[in-house]
Amino acid sequence: MQVLSGKNALVCGSTQGIGLASAIELAKLGANIILMARNEEKLREALLQLESQAGQQHRYVVADFSDNESVKSAITQIRETRIPVHIIVNNTGGPAGGKLIEAEAEVLLQTFQMHLINYHLLAQAFVPDMQAARFGRIVNIISTSVKQPIPGLGVSNTIRWAVAAWAKTLAGELGPDGITVNNVLPGYTKTTRLEAVISMRASDQNKSEAEVAEALVATIPTRRFAEAAEVAAAVAFLCTPAAGSINGINVPVDGGSTLSL
Repeated sequence: MQVLSGKNALVCGSTQGIGLASAIELAKLGANIILMARNEEKLREALLQLESQAGQQHRYVVADFSDNESVKSAITQIRETRIPVHIIVNNTGGPAGGKLIEAEAEVLLQTFQMHLINYHLLAQAFVPDMQAARFGRIVNIISTSVKQPIPGLGVSNTIRWAVAAWAKTLAGELGPDGITVNNVLPGYTKTTRLEAVISMRASDQNKSEAEVAEALVATIPTRRFAEAAEVAAAVAFLCTPAAGSINGINVPVDGGSTLSL
């Protein structure tokens, strides 16, 4: 069902994992996809994985989220095509793990720039398109840590909360324009990020990665890690017209592992 036919979706971090899965799902719903990531070769490969129905056109733009100027340049490239952006899926790799008290102040600042500042730049650039269309969706793929801090991910916990507060504020400001802003909170999901977390904990705990993975699965009521496509399904639904009254919320996709409501 092409419920997003004629809509253009910018999907960040879309060469792998949840970002790529989200782009695939949105393409299935009829949206024209603009992939954004730093590796052009991988962007070309990702482009080939998108479904393309009659009238659909997908493209990519290169941007390195560790450099705000690179993101600004990518925004300029998109604006020059005169293609309006109706949907933004914000998705950026998380920082290295470790205790918050041990984190250098520069790392906090870099992560803030990489996540919140880039998301803000994208919103400021493309919200006018959404306002003109009286339809817009901003979905931030963040983490269950905004409900329940994750031990060993101190910097990530801090910045994810900042993004969640930014999103909640925007949801109130932009709702009257037909624009919704929501957060999807992946739990333990089969991605390279999960592999890195398992490896870090195995080293810290002097255990095998298999033992760490087994212990993590035991904390999930569904007793399995989520698939990237399952998280992407939640992202895609929030971008549809059917989700027009869902605004300013956090949607955990975690198998029920988050203890808070």
